[in-house]
Formats: sequence, structure tokens, C-alpha cells
Amino acid sequence: MKVLIVCNNAYTRGNGLQTALLSLLGNLKAEGIDARLLATENEDAAGPQPDYPLKHFHVPVFEFLMESNGFRFGTIDSGTLARAVRWADIIHIQEAFPLESRVITLAEKMGKPCVATYHLFAQNVVANAIHGEADNVINSVIDWFWKEYVFDRCSHIHCPTETVRRHLEGQGFKASMEVFSNGISIPEKAVKAETVIAGPGPVEILCIGRLAYEKSQETLLDAMEHSRHSHRIRLHFAGKGPMEENIRKKAAKLVDDGVLTYEPVFGFYDKAGLTELIRRSYLYIHCAWAEVEGLSCLEAIREGLVPLIADGELTATSQFALDGRSIFPAHDARKLAEKIDWWIEHPADRNEMGQKYADSARAYDIRKSTEAMVGMYRKALSSQVLQ
Repeated sequence: MKVLIVCNNAYTRGNGLQTALLSLLGNLKAEGIDARLLATENEDAAGPQPDYPLKHFHVPVFEFLMESNGFRFGTIDSGTLARAVRWADIIHIQEAFPLESRVITLAEKMGKPCVATYHLFAQNVVANAIHGEADNVINSVIDWFWKEYVFDRCSHIHCPTETVRRHLEGQGFKASMEVFSNGISIPEKAVKAETVIAGPGPVEILCIGRLAYEKSQETLLDAMEHSRHSHRIRLHFAGKGPMEENIRKKAAKLVDDGVLTYEPVFGFYDKAGLTELIRRSYLYIHCAWAEVEGLSCLEAIREGLVPLIADGELTATSQFALDGRSIFPAHDARKLAEKIDWWIEHPADRNEMGQKYADSARAYDIRKSTEAMVGMYRKALSSQVLQ
């Protein structure tokens, strides 16, 4: 089986879509699948390059915003696209932009089946441009274009969560939908969660992800003004993005106003450094109000870190919560503060649940996800033959 994976940019660090894509590519190859990548060239000339490279297409006005969110468009090179599609047995679309639409058009002409993964809500794209919420009409327009020009032209859609499936069905998407996680790497030996004490030093609270509008890290900062234990808390923000300056300024003001004793820490970590930070943290906070899955949360849970996860219409990450103590309403800083305080005041419960969370992550083993993906490919190939 020859699988062509199509994505504008596969090599920007700190972007969840790229993390899932490169994991998929590597695991397909490990299973003996001949998988190749059509994408924009890696700007790191010493790093890996796509099998079918495209030049970077610079977008006037919005280039800085796109780069700060870890995204790039590829130039549509008809010759390169034709060679890639001609080689493949099946095409796996990772986004719903002009590049992907053109690839599908070529695939239709050559009689090649296409499947897609739904990695982004329209809100993930629009929110950073206009700081809008879920009911903005622009989101509905984008959903319609994505549906008509990409997803409805694929035989199957991989939905990483039930939240995605419900959303797509509500929007009238026509393709057959398969629900399974993007998955994360799970060690063979069960993880033993760290026992973490909330004192006498600072209580380390961790937030991982792009510093972006829809990730809503400001909710965590607002919660500090309502927490009984804010003077004991040290916040860690692991990530970068367009909202970084705003978040840093707000965090600094909390220190200046005496709400926080410990200055919040901002950083961007390699895998080993982030794992070490996760394992010495007391709680993990996930505030995003629009999230297709949330692999960073799942990776924190894998190490035995207890999460507090925003819950809302487009917040699929809340599926990882084992009970109500790990959920708060999206945007509700007061409720988040209440939950943080409860966990700090109940360290025995926190450490007991840490192990339960580590054990729960084993259900999201990427090997199971790869098996499910290959099964979806086979269904798509079979349906193409029957046509």
C-alpha cells in the first residue's frame, strides 16, 4: 500500500497538527506501509525534508500571524503534485486549504481514493485573526468551504474525537466517519506516577500549548485572582505563540499586584525537558475553548499528572477527565480557581488520581491508532474498487 500524506507544513515545532502528522508517518512506516509526504520544504536545511517538497508561499499581511501560530502555506506546483498523486494508491489529506483541494482534483482525475483527518475547527483558524468566539458567521462560511471543496470529496474522514464527529454531522458532512484518537507513544512498561507534595515550596502548575487566543491561557491567570493559594503557586507556560506578549504582561501584573509570589515561567522545551517538567508538576491546566483533541494534555496524563480541563461545545479534551474534579466550564476563572484549591488541599487524592490518569492514557496507544488508520485506508481502497 502506497500512502501519500498531504499537509502544507510538517516541520514547525509546537504545533499539534504537525506532531500528530509526523507520528502517523513514522508509525505507518514502522508497520511496513510505504508512506510519503507532500509538504512545504523544511526551513531547517539540516532537518528532514518531504518526499515531494513545495516552496513556501508567502501570504501578504497575514504572514506574521501564520508563522507565530506555527503554520505555512506551500506553493502549488502542478508538476510535483501530479508526480506525488500518480505514485500513490491512496491520498491522506491533513488540512482543507487550496493545496489539498488541488490534490483531490488530481486524485479524482487519476481515479485515486482520498481520505482526510479533521485536525482543526474553523474556530482554531479564525479566533487568532479576529479574536472571535464560536458563533461568528465567518466560522460557518469556512466550514462550508471546507466541506464542499475538501471533506465531501473524500470517502472517509478520521475524527480524532466524538466531539469532532458530532460537529461534522451537525454541519452536514457526507463522508463516512471513523472515530479514533491520533494517539501518543505509550511505553511498554506501565508508568509509575510521581508522588508530588504541595509544599513547603511552590506548587508547580503547568499549562502546555500554543499561546493563542482560543487556547485561553488568560483564564488561568484570571483564576489566580480568585484562588486562596495563589501566593503558593508557580505557573509554567510551555509554548509560544501570538498571545505571548499579552500573557507575559498579564502574568507580570499579577506579580506586581502581589497576587502571585512566584514569577511565572515561560519556556519552549524539547521532549526530555518537557517530560521532566510534567513529572515534577502538581497539576496540569488546559483552558482551550476550541480543541479537536489535545495531545499535550494526553501526554501530561501519560506521566501521571492530574489535569483540570475546560469543558464546552468544542472542547474535546474534556473526554480525558476521569471525573468531575478534573473539569471546569470554559472561560470560568472562578470555578477553575475552586478546583485548583481543592486539589491543593487534598494531596492524597491528587496522588491517587495521578496513577489512575497514567493508567488511563494506555487506551490512547498510537499503535492502536495506526492499526485503525490502516483499516480506514483499506475500506477506502475497497470502496474505490466497488465503484
